[in-house]
Amino acid sequence: MADLPTLDNPAQEIFPRDLEAAITDLKRERNAVILAHYYQESEIQDLADFVGDSLALAQAAKNVEADVIVFCGVHFMAETAKILNPDRKVVIPDMAASCSLAEGCPADELQAFIDEHDGAPVLSYINTTADVKAISDLICTSANAVAMAKSMGDQPIIFAPDRHLARWVAEKADLPNMIIWQGSCIVHEQFSAKGLAQLKVRHPEAEVLAHPECDNGVLAQADFIASTTGIITRAIESPAKTLIIATEDGVFHQIHAKAPDKELIQAPGMDESCACNQCPYMRLNTLEKLYLCLRDLKPEVTVPEDIRLAALRPIERMLELSAQLPK
Repeated sequence: MADLPTLDNPAQEIFPRDLEAAITDLKRERNAVILAHYYQESEIQDLADFVGDSLALAQAAKNVEADVIVFCGVHFMAETAKILNPDRKVVIPDMAASCSLAEGCPADELQAFIDEHDGAPVLSYINTTADVKAISDLICTSANAVAMAKSMGDQPIIFAPDRHLARWVAEKADLPNMIIWQGSCIVHEQFSAKGLAQLKVRHPEAEVLAHPECDNGVLAQADFIASTTGIITRAIESPAKTLIIATEDGVFHQIHAKAPDKELIQAPGMDESCACNQCPYMRLNTLEKLYLCLRDLKPEVTVPEDIRLAALRPIERMLELSAQLPK
């Protein structure tokens, strides 16, 4: 008997002619909600019930009332949704949608790093596995990292895993004794400081917006540094008509929708021959995989209960502190 089509071999599947309509119908039948990150393809963003950055998605996941959460993002995001919703089914279109930051910070290695630094408290970026969150004292996103760091006082703290974000946070929070794990994002590290300088010469009127995961050489040339949501908001509100943007170009869809008159220029990468400005993990999710995910309710994301409970504490603390920040 021939193998039945599955999510593992979607090329064998015969899909509905109108995928968007089929996905919408399945979402209703499954009583599902679709959460999507800004770095997803525009078609997925348009189908989602909620589109946001890591902080907004964590906040949205906490308030979900549907039976099923379909997380169109990367695996650590779906894990966070499961940590916050143990009684709901959480699925992701492609289980291989990982993250270079999460992969580059295994929990056992981070624990050894913590032990080497006398058990210093740990502020972990949300771009980490559930296992890492479980040994952290507090979680942060790029939107609230400075505030979370300040909340831990002036003691030496460990920041993992993004070294560029950590350096920026340490400067903004005035924490010179921060102990930094040496991880990085494969997308944001690819932006070229030299290429950006050359681009600015050709577009002197442009405002440069950058994500703090970028290298310091890029951040030093930016007019505005912020989280994904912060970049989108600034791009829409900026008086500048031309914007050079140093983050994943999935954000262009939201900016174009609200500010169609703006000229958006992607900051150049070190390798002009590749689409290095696109996250290869985020782009694993497709409409076809989203359809199969809703139809079959798999791949399902699970978290062992002991890990979930340990990881829940620093996530909830982050959400509690974030709710107290000025809007």
